[in-house]
Amino acid sequence: MTRINDLIREREVRLIDAEGEHVGVVPIAEALQKAADAGLDLVEVSAKSKPHVCRVMDFGQYRYELAKKQKEAKKKQKMIVVKEIKLRPRIDQHDYDFKMKYAIKFLEHGDKVKFILQFRGRENAHKDLGRVVLDRVIEDLADYGSVEQQPRTEGRFMNMILAPHTPAQKKKNKDEKKLAEQREEARLTDNASEASNPGQSLPPDEDINNSIRESANEE
Repeated sequence: MTRINDLIREREVRLIDAEGEHVGVVPIAEALQKAADAGLDLVEVSAKSKPHVCRVMDFGQYRYELAKKQKEAKKKQKMIVVKEIKLRPRIDQHDYDFKMKYAIKFLEHGDKVKFILQFRGRENAHKDLGRVVLDRVIEDLADYGSVEQQPRTEGRFMNMILAPHTPAQKKKNKDEKKLAEQREEARLTDNASEASNPGQSLPPDEDINNSIRESANEE
């Protein structure tokens, strides 16, 4: 709670005047008098330092600006949302593609995605099939998110959570992709150059053997 004027019980304070200038350490009575002379309030802006820091200002305006800053900070805070997508061990391709489309949408929006894979009946005896599906999900969504919670079995369910890439990870992935494209382009250019300017063909094995024999005889 911010203390102002007579609520400040310190014997002396470090004073900042209405112009923002540092006055120095003064008795509380002097600080209160300076605030009164300026027609403003004496506001305790820091109670952690010794002596406490007080400033001459319009307390109403101070509260308004503080509330405004808190509101802006709250707007910048992003709520962590976890979306759920349910899968089956024997999911068909069409259904799989449909759900991956939504998973990508969620991850790009900045939401986490929890994959819930349910086993029914005889499927409980083949839970390895569920891990295959989730490993496939991890591979297909590698460009959009990374594993935050590894696949784990809970009764008839196997769960996993993917989190969206951080801005730093997105930049790293983008740079790596660009580098891979440059390398592939360079490889194709080299191949095209070799095709248009073929080197001399190597002599048949028989000619090579004859050359070796001739060198040996000369020696």
